Order: sequence, then C-alpha cells, then structure tokens
Amino acid sequence: QVQFVESGGGLVQPGGSLRLSCAASGFQLDNYAIGWFRQARGKEREGISCISTGDGNTRYDNSVKDRFTISIDKAKNTVYLHMDNLKPEDTAVYFCATDQYEHTCRGFRVVAEYGPWGQGTQVTVSS
Repeated sequence: QVQFVESGGGLVQPGGSLRLSCAASGFQLDNYAIGWFRQARGKEREGISCISTGDGNTRYDNSVKDRFTISIDKAKNTVYLHMDNLKPEDTAVYFCATDQYEHTCRGFRVVAEYGPWGQGTQVTVSS
C-alpha cells in the first residue's frame, strides 16, 4: 500500500528555517513525481514544489522559489523540503504526494492528479 508520512513541522519565528520530511512506503522512489503541497486555514490546497525522482528535475511555485529547496534521499526513500526565510504567510499544513498519472512535474500545480494524502505536518510561522 502506497503511503506518505510527513514530519518536521513546528513553530518558527519569521526568518527561520525548517526541514520537512516525506517518508514513502509501499513503493520505491525510483521514477516518480513527488510534490509538496500546503493548505492554509480556509484556503485550497496548493502545489509549491515538485521533484522528478528519475532525473532530479525540480519545480517551484514563485511564492517559495529561492527560499525552499526540494531534495531526495533514495536510500531512505524520503523526500525533503528545506525551507529558509520563512514568512507568516507560509503558515499551513504541508503534505506530500505523488502524481498518479505521470512521472514528471509538469502538472505539479494540479492537486487533483496527486495522492494518496497523509495527515500532513503543521508549519506555523509567528513571532
């Protein structure tokens, strides 16, 4: 059974950093598109970053570009999201999932193509 478990969230001050982990089970991250998503209270879930595990290509939404870095450790079957210079508007529950239709990140903003969804990890940026 394919499953993702997100961890690493917490409370951080503006300008701080966090590293989120997305541990995959039930399959190997050999050639998939793995996306990071977030959902703020009262808002829709949005795609913010993606990595194509086959060739290492990455994509970022403009809202996180140059602040967030997505990476993969295939030995640990885990995808990471390193977040720097965090802002209050980054406050949300963060999720990871795989594109269920293709192995590239071309459609990383199309939330409906991704799954399955775990519980997510809460990130709160506040002073």
